[in-house]
Amino acid sequence: MISSYRLENQAFTTDFFEHIDPNNDQIHLCILDFPELAAVSGKLGIGERLVDECLNSRSSKFDSYDGFDFITIILPEAICQDLKPQRIGIYFRADLLLFVSDRSNFINDIVINTQTEGIKVHSLGKFFHLFFDKLTIDDREVLVSIEEEISSLEEEFIVSVKNDLADYLITFRKRLLSLKQYYEQLFEISEAIEENENNLIDKKELRYFKILTNRTNRLFTNVLNLRDYGTQVREAYQAQLDINLNKVMKIFTVVTSIFLPLTLIVGWYGMNIMMPEFHWEYGYPFVIVLCIVVVLGTLLYFKKNKWF
Repeated sequence: MISSYRLENQAFTTDFFEHIDPNNDQIHLCILDFPELAAVSGKLGIGERLVDECLNSRSSKFDSYDGFDFITIILPEAICQDLKPQRIGIYFRADLLLFVSDRSNFINDIVINTQTEGIKVHSLGKFFHLFFDKLTIDDREVLVSIEEEISSLEEEFIVSVKNDLADYLITFRKRLLSLKQYYEQLFEISEAIEENENNLIDKKELRYFKILTNRTNRLFTNVLNLRDYGTQVREAYQAQLDINLNKVMKIFTVVTSIFLPLTLIVGWYGMNIMMPEFHWEYGYPFVIVLCIVVVLGTLLYFKKNKWF
């Protein structure tokens, strides 16, 4: 369903989509879903190439054309969480701000908030900022939750090393990579908006986008810090695995060292030749006692040198 609003007296009022006309002086905000874009693109003056780019784009970017700006935003799953759109296309010209999204309720809610809370919307540029503010305002909490998850994993492997912990770390690394790419692209978009090549945003309102740029930069820096933290946890996990493996190898080495002299004794008395001990009454008990003494002596020696 297409939602259309007319901006007048610093507020949005519901209007009919058919009233959108570039030849009059009215300013409109339009919100629609992706399947509806192709059907109305002709009336809105949007070319087929932009429609195709909006429908099939796989990355976030900003394009400035003669008289209008076009933005595509692809949100990673970690940010969406069934609350935000996954894909958003934005067409912005002096008399029209168009949002194409797979979750139009998200943008409609912003319009409703301006109406219920009495927020004065001086221009489309003001609402443009309100949208980006709403899009990024809760992202810090998402990053904090990821940090807490990584911290929990770190505590878990300290208590007991689990085989599937490496899989979790790989999953976090992929999530952080997608967030890094997202904020890097969003930062570039915010900087391009600040340049305001088409003068679609009032100079007084550009300062809000500078705040947005700074916020996006902080979020990007936080993601980089989380990635470094994840790398440290992975290295610590690998080090813990190596320590456990060394302990196992140490046990095997001690066992091998204990049985080495016993193997020598067995080989010595296993030779197919006649030895004087064979005729001795206490020869067999002597070999048993000798083996016990060798084992105890070896254990005492290892213990004294703190080899185990």
